[in-house]
Amino acid sequence: MIYRFLTLVFIASLSPIHAKPVGDGKADDTIAVQMLVDAGGAVRFDRGTYRLTKSIVVDLDKTGFISLIGDGVARFVMEGAGPAFHLKGSHGGTADPTSLKPEIFARQRTPMLDGIEIVGAHTEADGIEATGTMQLTITRVSVHEARHGVRLSVKNRNVIISDCHLYHNSGIGVFYDHVDLHQSNIIGCHISYNGGGGVVTRGGGVRNLHIGTCDIESNMTPEASPTANVLIDCTGGSTAEVSITGCTLQHNSVSPGSANVRFIGKGKPYGSDETVRWGHLSICDNILTDVAVNLDLQKVRGAVINGNTFGGGFEHDLLAIDCSNLAIGPNTFDRNPPYYRGKAAAAKGGLVFRDCRDITLAGLHIDGVRAHPAAVQILNGDTFNLSGCTILDSDGAGLLLQNTSHSLVTGCLIADRRQDRQAAPSLRIGGGEDNIFDNNKLAHGEEIK
Repeated sequence: MIYRFLTLVFIASLSPIHAKPVGDGKADDTIAVQMLVDAGGAVRFDRGTYRLTKSIVVDLDKTGFISLIGDGVARFVMEGAGPAFHLKGSHGGTADPTSLKPEIFARQRTPMLDGIEIVGAHTEADGIEATGTMQLTITRVSVHEARHGVRLSVKNRNVIISDCHLYHNSGIGVFYDHVDLHQSNIIGCHISYNGGGGVVTRGGGVRNLHIGTCDIESNMTPEASPTANVLIDCTGGSTAEVSITGCTLQHNSVSPGSANVRFIGKGKPYGSDETVRWGHLSICDNILTDVAVNLDLQKVRGAVINGNTFGGGFEHDLLAIDCSNLAIGPNTFDRNPPYYRGKAAAAKGGLVFRDCRDITLAGLHIDGVRAHPAAVQILNGDTFNLSGCTILDSDGAGLLLQNTSHSLVTGCLIADRRQDRQAAPSLRIGGGEDNIFDNNKLAHGEEIK
């Protein structure tokens, strides 16, 4: 017995367990941090660098109410795979108060992380993951050099992410990973230089996603698969009720297939309806520049796009394929000279609608589209209503309707005032039926084939 006791003491002396994290950047603080977290309450970390070699699990039912606070001076270096902090709750219902289990508001509600920095030091290190939480609040957090910044998995409800810096991670800034999540807000964040996308939803069932007053830029690399600063991919699931407001979304055009906003609306069927298209999308008062396609809508139903400024779409400013029930305008699509120098001179811009129907375009201002058959192309369309649009100084025709029917074009002004303009009509029509064109000012006439 004495030999066994001495052996345990010797082993313990080789692997000391600190009751309090050291934070000197040398000691492994994983166990000490886990012990502090397990105690729950307001866990405040002093200034220091805390090494973690595996995830700190925040089991909300065991810890009770908890907040992790770093006051901007606590750095965590994640040297293992997985998230530095994984918050785990047991909420499996909705946001409806009647679906909440008693323990949610008795012990688990509103876990908070504030004022901490997480640095990835492993190829599979993430910043924060949340599963089964209710009212998760992440504020003033910085995550960089990791894989994913914030990962939301399985099911969560009522998430707020604000005033955060998610920068230069190899994966995704905020990742809705096949999650069932209603009511989430991303506010006032810098989300940039993340190789797999800025804000990305894949599969799952996401509703009420609000992205506001953020700077979201260059969340893609030439080496990675095409992604976007905001990518909504409904494949295998459904995402709807998305609002993107007051953001700058930009960069980088050197990544093939890059987009500022890409919404793929074909997802899980609604009951027996295999034709369902997800949407309920609002994109308002943003600035979108310097990617292959500024706004890429695929199989989307229901979107309002208003009050935005578009520029530097190297392939297109707006590309809509197999969409319906879009209301677009007023917006500006402008070739503003200071932004079109150097490589940006090759940006084409332009709007393309292919196999779309039930679309309203009103009050658009489009200037300087290059190297396209027309500034606005409507191909195989049905039931378009264009009114009060201005289309100026663009290569090709101003407006092209090809095999488009049951549409109305009124009160539009189309002109190319350049001295070296191409000999193209203002309006080109090919095929289609039952269309009305009235009260338009066409500087270079129309061509009907």
